[in-house]
Amino acid sequence: MSAAAAAVKAGAKIVTGDTKVVGRGAADKLFVNTAGIGLIRDGVAPAADRAQPGDVVILSGPIGLHGVAIMSVREGLEFEVEIQSDTQSLAGLVAAMTAVEPDIHVLRDPTRGGLSSALNEIAQSSRVGMVLDEPSIPIPGAVRAACEFLGLDPLHVANEGKLVAIVPAASADAVLAAMHALPEGDGAARIGEVVADHPGMVTIRTIVGSERIVDMLVGEQLPRIC
Repeated sequence: MSAAAAAVKAGAKIVTGDTKVVGRGAADKLFVNTAGIGLIRDGVAPAADRAQPGDVVILSGPIGLHGVAIMSVREGLEFEVEIQSDTQSLAGLVAAMTAVEPDIHVLRDPTRGGLSSALNEIAQSSRVGMVLDEPSIPIPGAVRAACEFLGLDPLHVANEGKLVAIVPAASADAVLAAMHALPEGDGAARIGEVVADHPGMVTIRTIVGSERIVDMLVGEQLPRIC
């Protein structure tokens, strides 16, 4: 999708541009640098330190698509099924979510470091714990297979068109319904809860019933692309 088409879809205006000269072959031959200015509706104030015990963790859709797609191109890997990046605007999705619950406590994009790093950073900032439910986390079969082949954890893989929301339990169903009404959120799922135990730590209940710690990604799986 072109920058112009993406801006129209997001209801944004591109007001300026610039060029940058770099060495031959540097940074895939292209730099894109953006800065956004917008208005936040009264009563909407998500922040990384606002997660509270009892809150629900919501993921807007399947994870891992972007990171695996980029790795497959850069490393020349081929899979039986084509994996495409999930890059998309989430402006409309966030607007729909905040329309039904202005007091969403946390909104975060699980980009570099993936879902695990995003949630660990929130847990540390809010001084709370989190417990995820492994079967509830949407991971496409092709992403899971690629991660097994490459020895990666899907929770560490970068995303570009997904968000994580920490919302009050009383409004979780309403927020999910608003998300499911839009293409950007039709795969949204409740994946866990915020707890008072083990502050600063994220754990996950596995398919077999055990519980393990979900660590932040150490190092980088990909050169910086966003």
